[in-house]
Amino acid sequence: MEKIIIQPDLCDGCLDCQDACTELHGTSGILVREVEGSFYPIICQQCEDAPCQLICPTEAISGEGIEKEKCIGCGLCMMVCPFGAVVVHERKASKCHQCPDLDTPACIKACSKRAIAKVDTDKLQAERQLKHIEKITGISKKKRKSSDLIKVMTANTRVKKALDKEA
Repeated sequence: MEKIIIQPDLCDGCLDCQDACTELHGTSGILVREVEGSFYPIICQQCEDAPCQLICPTEAISGEGIEKEKCIGCGLCMMVCPFGAVVVHERKASKCHQCPDLDTPACIKACSKRAIAKVDTDKLQAERQLKHIEKITGISKKKRKSSDLIKVMTANTRVKKALDKEA
C-alpha cells in the first residue's frame, strides 16, 4: 500500500503544497499549520477503519475520497478525524485522496523541500524489520557469509553467559 508521509522538519511553511492541491481540486486536502515557529503539514492518513467513514450518515466517504453529491456538510467526519485532516468548506467535506489519477500527487510535485513523499508501506515495513533483525543478530547486509552463523551463535552464547552471571 502506498501512503503519503510528511517530514515536518523539512517543511518551511511556503504553502506550495496547499496551493497546488487547491488549484487542482478546488480545495486543499493538505493543511499547513504553524506551531511555535515550526510548520506541520496535516494530511489524511487513509485509516484502515476510518472514523470519518464510519460516522458519515450519508456514506459519502469511501477509500477513494468523499462523494460531494452525497455529502450534506454535517461536519461529523471533521469532528472524529484524529488528525484534523478533514475540512468542511462551503457545506462540503474534503480530505486528501492521494491524487489517484496522477503518477505523483500535486502536493509532492509542488514541495521544493521534499517534506512530502509517497512511500510503499509494505516495502518500508520489510526494510525496517530486516534492519531490526540485523541489529539484534549482528548480521550486516554487507557481510553475509557462512561465518555469520557462528557470530550469531557466539553472540547468543555471550548473552546466555551474561544472564547466568546475573542469576
